Amino acid sequence: MPDGRIEFQHVWKKFRRGELHDSLRDLVPAITSRLFGRRPAEELRTREFWAVQDVTFSVRPGEALGIIGPNGAGKSTILKLLTRILKPTQGRCGIRGRVGALIEIAAGFHQDLTGAENVFLQGSIMGMTRKEIESRFDDIVAFSELIDFIDTPVKRYSSGMNARLGFAIAAHMSPDVLIVDEVLAVGDYRFQRKAFDRIGEMVRSGLPVVIVSHQLERIASLCNDCLLLDRGRVIKRGRPEECISHYLMAGVPNEPHPETDVPFRVTALEIEPKVPVRAGEWMAITVRGEVAARVDPDYRLEVRVRSLHNAQIVYIVDLTSREPAIGRPGTFEATVQLQANMSNGYFSIETPVWHARERREVGQCMKGLVRVEGAAFFGTTNLHPRVQIALNERTSVGSLP
Repeated sequence: MPDGRIEFQHVWKKFRRGELHDSLRDLVPAITSRLFGRRPAEELRTREFWAVQDVTFSVRPGEALGIIGPNGAGKSTILKLLTRILKPTQGRCGIRGRVGALIEIAAGFHQDLTGAENVFLQGSIMGMTRKEIESRFDDIVAFSELIDFIDTPVKRYSSGMNARLGFAIAAHMSPDVLIVDEVLAVGDYRFQRKAFDRIGEMVRSGLPVVIVSHQLERIASLCNDCLLLDRGRVIKRGRPEECISHYLMAGVPNEPHPETDVPFRVTALEIEPKVPVRAGEWMAITVRGEVAARVDPDYRLEVRVRSLHNAQIVYIVDLTSREPAIGRPGTFEATVQLQANMSNGYFSIETPVWHARERREVGQCMKGLVRVEGAAFFGTTNLHPRVQIALNERTSVGSLP
């Protein structure tokens, strides 16, 4: 069994915003202060900020840690600290064993070398002999699905092709530890699924794995531990379902959509009951909000139920097609009652604004979370199947017709 291990103990990391010194008058006293001053490590100078604040965790063989949170929470900084791309300001962190890391697209690739040459380059960096790399080369190329482009310089690769090759190398060089960032999101859905299946195999084989992803359903299905970060701090630690629930419902506020011409604004989203819903029971979703003075009929306010297990939309309710019409200016309150004919698991309740003519989501107002348990069927929804079975008599073995 692999003996890789990941340790991250009371780590702090700070950065500077913009230019620190724009004149010699500022630079000289700053250098003097650095040489002779005795500032505490935790004290911030002008324009500095903490990207990671007192974060502690460990990952042992067979464990998978998911790290989630909004943009700028410090997720990728933690991975760069682990892989020694960055040094901590305070605290200690390290990895025991050979590391398979996929932190940034094409990170470590030599742009003028071919895909094949970069496979050997990355293997050498990981401390492998040429014979070891050659023994895994065909598997790497087959997994990446880049056999027709493996002799092409990687500077001509798309971001998805870079991600494919990078992950294939990281996952097939016999690592003791696997570190994966959000870069897999640039690939097509089929390859993402293939890559996450491979990660699952590596976890079951005993590797410690750390994954950063906005794909919450992947975190829920792959990881047995989770960190929720916000502004560099851990605000929740526990099972993935607990952290995801905290993230979606309370831990991190919903961010407003940048488009200002979206006619609907949801001010409150309530789900009853608050406790987990038993499969087959009813739940009530209350949406309160405001409508702008002018509403383009192509805009629709929807309530969607999405499975966090596979990201599939289970049900959609178009509120704007109901009576009285929500498209009229003013405030509104809509209640949607749904029977939870769904499988065990977590489902997000979303209130997106959909543009019918452009067939795209133009705004996401608020989100909530529902946990369904006790389902007596498999799948994401109960389609109320009607089954008929006819049994035909079979001739016993050895008998003649």
